[in-house]
Amino acid sequence: MLIADITKSAGRNKKRRRVGRGPGSGRGKTAGRGTKGGGSRSGWKDRGLAEGGAMPLFRRLPKRGFSNVNFTTRYNIVNVGELEARFDQGAHVTAAALLDAGLIRRRGLPVKVLGDGTLSKTMRVEAAKFSQQAAAKIEAAGGTTTVSAAVVD
Repeated sequence: MLIADITKSAGRNKKRRRVGRGPGSGRGKTAGRGTKGGGSRSGWKDRGLAEGGAMPLFRRLPKRGFSNVNFTTRYNIVNVGELEARFDQGAHVTAAALLDAGLIRRRGLPVKVLGDGTLSKTMRVEAAKFSQQAAAKIEAAGGTTTVSAAVVD
């Protein structure tokens, strides 16, 4: 037996602290919750923004700037290497085919094909967007790329 074997498992399975089990346990009566108030009662959660009567920080700071995050287009991402693994030679790859193959999950989002991996099979691929590398790899393998608003509802 090595010292590393002992230290790896030391303290891994810590016993649960049993609170509210009498005064002799050291955590009886109020079970470490203190007295009165929301924190002593069931169902209470610390929301993390309350500052004990002071104006919260997020209300003290001015609102500034603009964010495009609400207007960005999100995509279902598929890599060329995944197409190689899941589809046969000469396959017609659409958003619906990708959903059936389990390569995309979210419905209603357009599909973007990225160039990670290698492709040796000829395929017809339909997607909303292609990276330059992905388009080059698909066409180098003898396939075709078609840009369409490929969305699965």
